[in-house]
Amino acid sequence: MTARAVVTGIGVVAPNGFGVDEYWSATCGGKSGIGRVTRFDPSGYPAQLAGEVSGFSAEEHLPSRLVPQTDRMTQLALVGAEQALAGAGVSVADLPEFGVGVVTASTCGGFEFGQRELQNLWSKGGQYVSAYQSFAWFYAVNTGQISIRHGMRGPSGVLVGDQAGGLDAIAHARRHVRNGSDLILSGGVDAPICSWGWAAQLAGGRLSTGDRPERAYLPFDTGAAGHVPGEGGGLLTVESADAARRRGAARVYGEIRGYGSTFDPRPGSGRPPTLRKAIEIALDDAGLPPGEVDVVFADAAAVPELDRVEAAAITDVFGPRGVPVTAPKTMTGRLGSGAAPLDVATAFLAMRAGMIPPTANVTLSPEYDIDLVTTAPRAASVDTAVVLARGQGGFNSAVVLGSADWN
Repeated sequence: MTARAVVTGIGVVAPNGFGVDEYWSATCGGKSGIGRVTRFDPSGYPAQLAGEVSGFSAEEHLPSRLVPQTDRMTQLALVGAEQALAGAGVSVADLPEFGVGVVTASTCGGFEFGQRELQNLWSKGGQYVSAYQSFAWFYAVNTGQISIRHGMRGPSGVLVGDQAGGLDAIAHARRHVRNGSDLILSGGVDAPICSWGWAAQLAGGRLSTGDRPERAYLPFDTGAAGHVPGEGGGLLTVESADAARRRGAARVYGEIRGYGSTFDPRPGSGRPPTLRKAIEIALDDAGLPPGEVDVVFADAAAVPELDRVEAAAITDVFGPRGVPVTAPKTMTGRLGSGAAPLDVATAFLAMRAGMIPPTANVTLSPEYDIDLVTTAPRAASVDTAVVLARGQGGFNSAVVLGSADWN
């Protein structure tokens, strides 16, 4: 029998909440973490808003030896990992050394660290470049630092697929658990809020240049004109149901039941986008019909042509207004590889609370025939959720999540 992959712990480092309880309270309350960029002077750039994790000091959470060798992205990831493992009530030292691994996703690596060291190289010379630059910028650094810190020597890896990569990482964690691993720490955290990372994101052509935080990121709204970027994300403790039972896990948030991924055809090919197919693959993998899904967490690009593609895919699979849809990332910004894992965490919290969080500040355009939850949370019995994510360049991923059930 195939092992069931369940989530027993959640770590959250988000612009509108640090930790599960603070984040959930803020999200249900419509509290936004989006504001003017403070990590550098954005006045010379057309986009000046971001979702920042305010008040975070790495020195308060991590050993002093780790701080100078890590980018802010990794510092946030290490704290999120601590939360996820503590929330699961698990001691990694009590588990088989090679049965515990880490699979994360990354969109850009340690941009801020890399920018600082390149500035030293150009302005002072090579002798002023930190030896830690050799790995602190790297896409796989979060996986490496988490595994080293906790002695997790089992199957590990990193997925790079922009926003979709966060779901791909969770799916790989599920695969490892199904193949015999006891526990995989998985998810994604990004932190590209520096001038170098900002220039790179502007080059993608999808950033909102709005100057009002409450009106800058508006997916499925007539005012949609790009997204607001952010930093942070979510990390999950993924275990086999049997392993969680054996150790007496106190809490199970739910199960990763299905996964699908596709890649869009090249622009101008005349072939349709494939997000709908990703959803159908995930549902088929979970063995569920569309009618059993209680909520969809949308990718929410806030680019009109991309919103049309997503709304059409949801409508084609679930029917017109056939399922509640939400995008709480309007309160955090799009967090790169951290966005979809945070949505997964939010979906599990929605199951626990019987509440679908809102898509804050958005007024649904009549163009879209979807049941978008706006303004306030919606009370609902949530047993099954679908989370969608798309990465720039054509990546599409979908996961199906189920509520906690030990039977």
